[in-house]
Amino acid sequence: MRPQPAGQIVGVMPSTRNGGGQRIAMLVTSAGRRVELLRSFWSSAAALGVELDLFACDLRPDWSPACHEAGRAFAVPRADDPDYADVVLELCRDNGISLVVPTIDTELHPLALARDRFAAIGATVSVSSPALVGIARDKLRTAEFLAQHHIASPRSAPLDAVEAAAAEWSWPLLVKPAHGSSGRGVQIVHDIAELRRIESNEPFIAQELLRGREHTVNMFFDRSGQLRCAVPHERIQIRAGEVEKGITRRSPQLARLAADMAAALPEPRGALCFQAMVDDAGEAKIFEINARFGGGYPLAHHAGATFSTWLLEEALGRAPGAHDAWRADVIMLRYDAAVFVGS
Repeated sequence: MRPQPAGQIVGVMPSTRNGGGQRIAMLVTSAGRRVELLRSFWSSAAALGVELDLFACDLRPDWSPACHEAGRAFAVPRADDPDYADVVLELCRDNGISLVVPTIDTELHPLALARDRFAAIGATVSVSSPALVGIARDKLRTAEFLAQHHIASPRSAPLDAVEAAAAEWSWPLLVKPAHGSSGRGVQIVHDIAELRRIESNEPFIAQELLRGREHTVNMFFDRSGQLRCAVPHERIQIRAGEVEKGITRRSPQLARLAADMAAALPEPRGALCFQAMVDDAGEAKIFEINARFGGGYPLAHHAGATFSTWLLEEALGRAPGAHDAWRADVIMLRYDAAVFVGS
């Protein structure tokens, strides 16, 4: 199966030009609505003075705003298709792509398993090890990993284990799919009767219900696996699982958790993030890890933590100028925008 060009899609911006400097081609996969992420790479390339050919792919690129933002877009199979990694690999080979940035959870595992095959054709996939991806993709494994490494996290268990020991839990509990994302299926159950009424064809877990202020911490790991930057932002308002209003915060507690996480994670690379709840006493517990760019990354970027710049520098063979001197109290307020196609 080959990647297919997406009709007449062209980006609203052409590849950046600098009059003869270095040039790089990159691909954002499962681009969907990640327009702001693509714009971060456009601005980073301009700041570095390099020419950027920015490609995107998606299942239905004609209906992807980010694919219309890219210089060129391609149709690819679903991320869970057995041919997915092969198709993306062929796309990279045919177009001289040297950097691949995944954006959704379901594509991380096949691309992580194929990292060496991409490297053989000169393409770096910005993804962590399959072991790390496996931890992040399963919320029960996430909880077990955090507990194993003594990193503060909510008590968690499968529903049947909670039902068997209901008296040992403090109700209400938070219940969610073990492999969910974007807030899908998350609910609060107040007693064992409500727990027993949950019906689903997928595994669910129950967790201690955390209260306080929710934060995301965006982390950047260089190609050697070293944590170079950690940017917490408070999630003031959330819509469909993504931050709609947020503000960057300096937090010693969250910085310590990021350092503890970095010491424990197996082969982290590129952009990752975790979510934590900070209670009124200032104590934080981590309840989710994402082994990819988080949806709130543009806030960290605007605050000076330009992960996109550092990834481009690495792909160009330069030492990344990664730092932790980002600005606190930067606010992001999101709104709906539209992309118009055709006459």
